[in-house]
Amino acid sequence: MTAYTQISANRFKTWIIMLGFGFFVTFVVYIFTQALGFEGPSALGFSGIALIIAGIMNFVAYYTSDKMVMAVSAARQIQKKDNPMLFRTVENLCIAAGLPTPKIYIIDDTAPNAFATGRDPKHAAIAFTTGILSKLYRLELEGVTAHELSHVGNYDTRLMTIVSILVGTVALLADFFFRLTFYSRRERDRNSGNGIFLALGLVMAILAPIVAMLIQLAISRKREFLADASGALLTRNPDGLADALLKIAADKEPLEVANKATAHLYIVNPLKNHKDAVGWFAGLFQTHPPIQERVKALRAMQ
Repeated sequence: MTAYTQISANRFKTWIIMLGFGFFVTFVVYIFTQALGFEGPSALGFSGIALIIAGIMNFVAYYTSDKMVMAVSAARQIQKKDNPMLFRTVENLCIAAGLPTPKIYIIDDTAPNAFATGRDPKHAAIAFTTGILSKLYRLELEGVTAHELSHVGNYDTRLMTIVSILVGTVALLADFFFRLTFYSRRERDRNSGNGIFLALGLVMAILAPIVAMLIQLAISRKREFLADASGALLTRNPDGLADALLKIAADKEPLEVANKATAHLYIVNPLKNHKDAVGWFAGLFQTHPPIQERVKALRAMQ
C-alpha cells in the first residue's frame, strides 16, 4: 500500500464517521424534543436555545483553543535564535508542504512528545518537549515534525475542535433534558411527552454523551493514521517516523503537564499508565491507534 492510497482511505473513513456524527446529533435532538412533548415551533425553539447556548460557549473555545492548550501545557514560545536547528527543520518541511511556518513552542519536560494545535494553518502552533529534542535523531525528529505539520495541513486541528464542539453540544443537550425532565416546576412539561419517547429520551440522555465520545475517539484515531501517512509522504522516509514512534512509546517517563483533556493532541499518548488496546472493544476507548499498527502501516509504505 502506498502513502497516497493510505491518505485517500483514511480521509474517506473520517468523512463517513463525520456524516454519521451529524445524523446522530440530529437524532438526539429529535428524541429529546419528542420526549418533552414539544412539537412544531416549540421543538425548534427548544433545539435552538440549546444549540445557541452551546454555540456561545464553544465560539470562545474555537478562537482561543491554541492559547488555552499551550497555557495548560506550560509551553513557552521560542524564536529562531533559541533553537536554529529546530526552526530550520520546521521551516524546510513547511516549504515542502506549502504551509506557513507555525509558532514553535517548547515544553520543559524530559518525556519525549509533541503536538500541534490551532484552527487553521495561519493560526497554527507546534510544541516539542525538551525530551523529544534530546532523545531523537535528526531523521526521527523530521518524521515527528512532518506528522504534526500534516495535522495542520489536513486541518485536523480544526476538525477535532469542531468534533469537540459537537460532543459538548450533545452533553449539554443531555444535561438540559435531565433538568427539564426532573427539575422543572411545570408539570405539563414533565408529563406531556409521549411515554415511549420519554423512555427513549432518558436512555438517550445517558448513552448519547458516551456514543459522542466514542465517535470523537474514532475520528481521532483515523486522523492519526492520516497524519502518519501524510508525514511519511512529506519526508519520503516512513522509517524515520516509525522509529520515532517506537522510541517515544518505549520511553516510560510520564509527561507531567499532560492530562486526559489534552492527551489526544500528542503524537503518542503521553499518559504512561495507559496500555495499548487489546481487542476491538478496548480499542474503542483509545485516543490513538496501537503503536504497532501505526508502525506496521508505515513500514508497508512503498
